[in-house]
Amino acid sequence: MAYDEGVAERLRELFADHSGVTEKKIFGGMAFMYRGHMLVGIIGESLMARVGPDEYAAALSRTFVREMDFTGKPMKGYVYVSPAGYASDEDLQSWVDRCLDYNKSLSAK
Repeated sequence: MAYDEGVAERLRELFADHSGVTEKKIFGGMAFMYRGHMLVGIIGESLMARVGPDEYAAALSRTFVREMDFTGKPMKGYVYVSPAGYASDEDLQSWVDRCLDYNKSLSAK
């Protein structure tokens, strides 16, 4: 499955000042990794956001968000955000910030 290169470029711009963020092709899409853990990614036009288990229910309650069920089962702590949910730069930044907050709570790999 291809991913939206325009969204990838928007994410690259947001991560320009974050050392340690790397890109990895994964799940037929693109993932951005930080400290060895997946942070956010793109599958098709959907944003994959790793918000963590504590923020999972709150994230799912937001408009344009659904369970990340790539494997056929929901992956707790991960959500898909449809394009309308990250259309503005502010919305995309908000998702990135949520994911960075969770990622920083994890031990570096």
